[in-house]
Amino acid sequence: MDTIAAHASARPDSPALVEGSRGLTWRAYLEARNRLAASLASRGLRAGEHVIVYATNSIEYMLAGAAARAIGAIPVPMNHRLTPDEVAYILDDSDAAVVFVGDPFLVTADAVRAHAPRVRHWVTLGRERRPWALAVDDLIAAGDPRGVPYPGGSNAGGSMIYTAGTTGKPKGALRRGLDVATLRERLAAFDLARPHVHLVAGPLYHSAPGSFAVHAHVFGGSVVIMPKFDAEEALALIARHRVTSTFMAPILLKRIVDLPEAVRARYDVSSMQVIVVAAAPCPMKVKEDVLGYFGPVLYEFYGSTELGMNTLLRPEDVLRKPGSCGRAAPGVELAVLDPEGRPLKVGEPGELVVRRNGGMFDEYYKKPDATRQTERGEWLSVGDVAWIDDDGFVYICDRLRDMVISGGVNIYPAEIEDVLHRHPAVQDVAVFGVPDDAWGERVHAAIQPRSGMTLSAGDVADFTRQHLADYKVPREISFHESLPRDSAGKLLKRVLREPFWTGRDSRV
Repeated sequence: MDTIAAHASARPDSPALVEGSRGLTWRAYLEARNRLAASLASRGLRAGEHVIVYATNSIEYMLAGAAARAIGAIPVPMNHRLTPDEVAYILDDSDAAVVFVGDPFLVTADAVRAHAPRVRHWVTLGRERRPWALAVDDLIAAGDPRGVPYPGGSNAGGSMIYTAGTTGKPKGALRRGLDVATLRERLAAFDLARPHVHLVAGPLYHSAPGSFAVHAHVFGGSVVIMPKFDAEEALALIARHRVTSTFMAPILLKRIVDLPEAVRARYDVSSMQVIVVAAAPCPMKVKEDVLGYFGPVLYEFYGSTELGMNTLLRPEDVLRKPGSCGRAAPGVELAVLDPEGRPLKVGEPGELVVRRNGGMFDEYYKKPDATRQTERGEWLSVGDVAWIDDDGFVYICDRLRDMVISGGVNIYPAEIEDVLHRHPAVQDVAVFGVPDDAWGERVHAAIQPRSGMTLSAGDVADFTRQHLADYKVPREISFHESLPRDSAGKLLKRVLREPFWTGRDSRV
């Protein structure tokens, strides 16, 4: 279903994309997309192939994904905070045929290009050029404005988003398509299945900001793009463009409500109708402040890259059900199971599972064992522990896996532990999340140094930073004579973690 063509026909001169002083109407967006898709198809890009977009938020970012979907190819957003080694791994694992690269990442592309022999075409998205790459402006200029035959079917296009796992290696969560009827049903519950002026506040490489931007276009909305988040600038954009919807991780909302009252009072945000929050636990104080400033517009959901949106907490329930992430979203069936897979009673915590539905991923790309690990018979799980109350409201209380969520970003301790175990002065290490009022959690590394060797917190941070993205570097480090393990040698992280969480309502 070619929704861009439909909206270009219905509202050709309305804004489709806005970024600073630049913008594209629906007519211009359709033509640019068609031209880019035709150029890519003429160079051999085929339906089902993977297209990496490695860039900061921009009009060109959205255009690259739209052109790929017009061919039936699958966009793969690249986290631009990754190190060259991590980028090289994803380039190889994804089997990408085309890679779009923004100016800030051309140096990394120079370094890793030799490790991605299956990439047939590199395309620069900015002003800088490379002799080994095509330029997006040239491709658009040369392409046929009629585009290519749009893929059949009634879906909103596929995606593959890399999410790390407990093994430490990223996995591509592949979704070959999302049925528009399912999408409409889910988004209608958030009052989003209609044209909105939607603000992109978070990085488009994350699943939620990217998905909500595409969803806004599916329903004919205008998308206002922030290249990089700034709290006061977000308010200025809301006021200037009369923004009606946005998705923000809790840390972004906290930065807005933490602005001085005099600053917030400068901006008219009365146009806002829907603020969706997810990606990390949102403190009740932040929710209260958001409702106080914006009004009753705050929606929350529980979900994941793999399972999509599974619950919905409406504005009228935010204060009535503190700590909940809502009830099952339309078309979603949830259950809480014990370790043997048996349903638990109301109020009893267990593994939260979701019955497979049309909003979920299809598989982890080339990782059937990892895909099977999410399956619980007819249910799927990403390892969260929850309980459900008498009214059907879900409360996430822990995780079966040790993933840390800091500022809405998933961080996987096994990956960090794997790096630190390579340090010659590290005997043993345990990485876990500890509470942080601003970020939700921060990364803590408990380390047992090798006998007779000295090690400082700075040494640990510097070593980690050499191998992993900055946001994965432990923010605090403790040293121990030994780390607790059971008789089978299993590391008892809960013993280390418990003192940090004592007295807290949430263990996430």
